[in-house]
Amino acid sequence: HQDNLLFLWSITVSIFGIGGLLGSSGSRYLTVKYGKKKCLLCNNLLMIVAASIMGCSKIAQSFEMILIGRFMCGISAGLCVPLHYQYVGEISPRKLRGFANSTSSLFWSLGKAVGQISGQRELLGSQSLWPLLMASCGLPALVQLVTLPFFPESPPYLLMHKGDQEGCKKAIRQLWGEGHHQAEIDDIMKEKATMKNTKILSVLELMKEPAFRWQLYMIAILSATIQLCGINAV
Repeated sequence: HQDNLLFLWSITVSIFGIGGLLGSSGSRYLTVKYGKKKCLLCNNLLMIVAASIMGCSKIAQSFEMILIGRFMCGISAGLCVPLHYQYVGEISPRKLRGFANSTSSLFWSLGKAVGQISGQRELLGSQSLWPLLMASCGLPALVQLVTLPFFPESPPYLLMHKGDQEGCKKAIRQLWGEGHHQAEIDDIMKEKATMKNTKILSVLELMKEPAFRWQLYMIAILSATIQLCGINAV
């Protein structure tokens, strides 16, 4: 029935956001426990599995596989966004940190543009090729899965959460080359000392905290405005 088809299509589209909410909610716990590099590697595996499930949905004649794959993609994206910003910022030297973080937004927008262009019926949006389009999200994850093992763990994570000062120095030398990097290590130690005296707020505590109320309002309004600007309709 047409109403059932519309309902299923709506669920298929929106379940990505539900997965993203769950993924982003668990990102802090996972990064503290396992480290940013390991989380990114596991997240890539999750995205590849999700892409494979969606790519095989037509052969299996199962729309449920698209629902499952979209949900897993949402979880992966929810984990990836905060992880990527943190890891890229922490492995970049101080003078390039702002530039490195801004590239994340650039490639995020570029990925959306490439996806919309690839989804045209003249390209991968045809009746025969759409499974390839659904599975294409696994390609960037595969590239990162192959290349990321050659990068070290985040130096701040090694020093602040693992207490591995030698590992931190080794990672810094591998990332930034040989030289005197004591100033960066001192900055990480200062941040660690500050965090000891700072209470980490839960989501509910953050919403109740008057000092952050206006910042929270601004973020919520900006996020809602982005959703209402027409990009989803496009």
